[in-house]
Amino acid sequence: MFKSMTTQKLTVGALIAALYVVLTLIFAPISFGPMQVRIAEALTILPLFTSAAVPGLFVGCIIANFMGGAIALDVVFGSLATLIGAVGGYMLRSNRWLVPVPAIISNTLIVPFVLKYGYGVADPALPFMAVYILIGEIVGCYILGELLASALIRSNVRIFDKAATGTSEK
Repeated sequence: MFKSMTTQKLTVGALIAALYVVLTLIFAPISFGPMQVRIAEALTILPLFTSAAVPGLFVGCIIANFMGGAIALDVVFGSLATLIGAVGGYMLRSNRWLVPVPAIISNTLIVPFVLKYGYGVADPALPFMAVYILIGEIVGCYILGELLASALIRSNVRIFDKAATGTSEK
């Protein structure tokens, strides 16, 4: 699925990871908890532009969760939700509007269980936590992500593999 990791892709992945960490920690009050809007989730649109976003998002989420004081269960499963979303987004990169959907779905299905069983959040009930996470993911991944994608495509700057042409790598 992914071509060999070049120095350029490794660097881009590391930059994406660093940006994810910084955005998560700057907006920490709204990045964690049962009702969250993780601004860094806007970066889940980046698999549209480069495969380097997949490991970048995963590593960034691991580091952000760890540095944000998350418990081990959250670091592991929250980061896996981001990885699943990033891989799914990369697989759907031929349709820009579908790229954020896997991240929204994976986080909505996984994070409420982490909150309930990892942190003991009992109220509201699990379905309500899922709705809260869904709303936060729609705002972070879809709305903010699409604004980011539009800005990157419009800027016509070659930041990622083939972003200058608005196409994704094959």
